[in-house]
Amino acid sequence: MLICKLGRESEVRTLAAIDQLDVEILARLTENARTGIAEIAAALGVSRATVQIRMRRLENEGILLGFQPIINLPAVGIPLQALVSLEVDQRLLPSIVRGLRELPSVLEVRIQSGREDLLVHVAIESLEDHQKLTMAIVAIDGVRKTTSTFMVSTPVPYRVQPLLEEVARGTGWGRSTPAAPR
Repeated sequence: MLICKLGRESEVRTLAAIDQLDVEILARLTENARTGIAEIAAALGVSRATVQIRMRRLENEGILLGFQPIINLPAVGIPLQALVSLEVDQRLLPSIVRGLRELPSVLEVRIQSGREDLLVHVAIESLEDHQKLTMAIVAIDGVRKTTSTFMVSTPVPYRVQPLLEEVARGTGWGRSTPAAPR
């Protein structure tokens, strides 16, 4: 674990450190979250206890947040996704977020800096449904304006593995194991 001082003395943040073994474990889980601990250990040539301890530490330090299935929305009849940017009255942000959370088509809400205040990822069945959803969003007190951008395809799906590999480059596999060959 690293301690990072940010400017002022009172502002200290604890950063979790990961090494290449952690990254390899996370890679196996990313490929298939149902991979068993024994299978991961065998593939990496380490003990089951090592993988178990590493996974527990990754969870305890807030690096590994959980396991979720990846749902193919078009396969269940929801073929359209869009990013809806919102301009809002920032004083009403908590109630706006609560209102968005109540809409089933809202998959994710992110606060951002820039011209728009919120970025809302939505999934809908049709353009007509998108219009109804937009009307419901605008009806939330404090929402001033929406702008929608439809997703056509996802040539690079959400991923973190390349970034983790870069962060852990040259760290080895902990104290007792040298860096794995590339």
